Amino acid sequence: MQQDIQKNEIKSRIPFRLDRLPFSRWHVLVVIALGFTWILDGLEVTMVGVIGSVLISPKTLDFTSAEVGFVATAYLIGAVIGSVFFAELTDIHGRKKLFMVTLSVYILGTVFTAFSFNFPSFFLFRFITGLGIGGEYAAINSAIDELMPSKYRGRIDLAINGSWWVGTIVGSIGSLYLLNTSIFPINLGWRLSFAIGAILAIAVLLIRRYVPESPRWLLMHGKLDEAREITTNIEDTVSKSTGKDLEQVSRYITIKPQRRIRAKEIVDTLFKKYPKRTVLGLSLMAGQAFLYNAIFFTYALVLKVFYGIPSDEIGYFIIPFAVGNFVGPLVLGKLFDTRGRKLMISFTYIFSGALLMLTAYLFYIGVLNAVTQTLLWSIIFFFASAGASSAYLTVSEVFPVEMRAMAIAVFYSIGTGIGGVLAPSLFGILIASKSPFSLSMGYLLGASLMVISGIVEIFLGVKAEKKSLEDVARPLTAEDIESYNKEPVNYNNEEAN
Repeated sequence: MQQDIQKNEIKSRIPFRLDRLPFSRWHVLVVIALGFTWILDGLEVTMVGVIGSVLISPKTLDFTSAEVGFVATAYLIGAVIGSVFFAELTDIHGRKKLFMVTLSVYILGTVFTAFSFNFPSFFLFRFITGLGIGGEYAAINSAIDELMPSKYRGRIDLAINGSWWVGTIVGSIGSLYLLNTSIFPINLGWRLSFAIGAILAIAVLLIRRYVPESPRWLLMHGKLDEAREITTNIEDTVSKSTGKDLEQVSRYITIKPQRRIRAKEIVDTLFKKYPKRTVLGLSLMAGQAFLYNAIFFTYALVLKVFYGIPSDEIGYFIIPFAVGNFVGPLVLGKLFDTRGRKLMISFTYIFSGALLMLTAYLFYIGVLNAVTQTLLWSIIFFFASAGASSAYLTVSEVFPVEMRAMAIAVFYSIGTGIGGVLAPSLFGILIASKSPFSLSMGYLLGASLMVISGIVEIFLGVKAEKKSLEDVARPLTAEDIESYNKEPVNYNNEEAN
C-alpha cells in the first residue's frame, strides 16, 4: 500500500542516489520523450515566422506586417498565462500528470491553427497553442532537472533547450516545399505544416507514458514508497545498461512533507530568502526573451522587406541561422558543467550582445546583404543560444523543489512579458517603417539588454555546477542534510520516522 506521509519526518537518500548515476540509455529516453517538445515548438514557430510573408498575401489571410507581429504576441501571451496556470498544478499534482496535459493543449492549438480563416481566429488559436507551450516550460524543465545526474545537468538542460532549433531546421527545409506554389496552392501549404506538427506531437505524447514521475517531487509530498520504487527501478535499468556497479551513497536528507506550499511562502522565498537570485532570474530571462522574440519572429519580414528575398526562398537563410543556434549549446554545454555557470553565462550574454551591436551598426550603414546578415546572426546566436538556454537552467535549479515549476513560470512570464510580448509587435512596427535606422535602434536595444544581463550574472550568479539541487537550494520542507557514518548503506532502511 502506498505510504503517504504528511506530518512525520522522512529520512531519504533518494536525491543523492539519482545524482550519482552515470549517464545511460535510460536518460537518453527521458531526454527524447520530454525534450522533443522543443523540436516541435521550433518547427511550429519557424513555420509561423516563415509564413508571415505568405499570410500578408490577399490570396491567404491578407495580414498586415503589424498583424504578423501581433500573432507572435498572441502566442507569447498564451505562453505567459499557461506557464503560471499549469506551473501551480505541476507543483501540486506532479510533473508527469501535467506534462501530459500541457502537450495535449499544445496539440489542440496546433490543429486549430491549421483551420484559421482570418486574423481573429489565427490570433485565438495561437493563444491556445501558447497556453500549452507555456505549461511545458514549467513541467518539462522541472522534470528534466530532477531526473538528470548533477554532473551532467547543465549540458543536458542546454542541449534540450537548444534542440528547439532542430525543429527550426526541419521547419525551414519543409517551408521550401510547403510554401512552394508549384507544389502546393498558396493557401494550403502553410496549413499542412501545422497538421504535420500535430501528428508528431501525438507520437511524443504516447512515448511520454513511459517516463516516471519525479522521485524528488514524490518524496517532498510524502510518497516515500513510490519514490523509492521508481528510484530503484531507475538504478537497476541504468546499472544493467551501463554494466557498472553503482557507488554507495551515505548522504541523506530529512524532510517534513506537505501537500502545498502557500503563496506567501513562495513570495517570501523569492523576495526575502533569495532576492539576489530573483533579480538574476528576471534579468537573464528578460534579456534573452527580448533578443530572440524580436529578431526571430520577424526574421522573414526583414529578409523580404529589406533584402527582397521571396517567401519560398527564406528557408535557405533560416537554416544556417538555426544551425548556429543548435550547435552553440551542444559545443559550449559541457563548459557550463566544467568551467562553471557564472563564467559561461556571463560570457555568452556579453559577447553575443557586443557582436549584435556591431551588426546593428553594419546594418544601419548599409554594408550588409541577406547572406552576410545571416552569417553574422548565425555567429551571434551560436553564443546567444547557449546563454538563453542557461537562463531556463538557472531559474530551474536555484530555487527549492517544492516551488520549482512555479519559479520557472514566474521568471518565464515576467521575462517574456517584459522582453517577449512587446518585442515582436515593436519590431513589426519598425520593419513596417522600412527605416534601417529605426530597426538598427531596435537591435541595439536587444543587444544592450543582453550585455546588462551578463553583467548581472557576474555579480549575482550562482555556482550550481555538479551540485545536487538540494545543495543549491535547500527544500522548504527540509529539516537537515547529513551523512551516515557507517557503511555499507542499505537503501531499504530509508525511514519515515
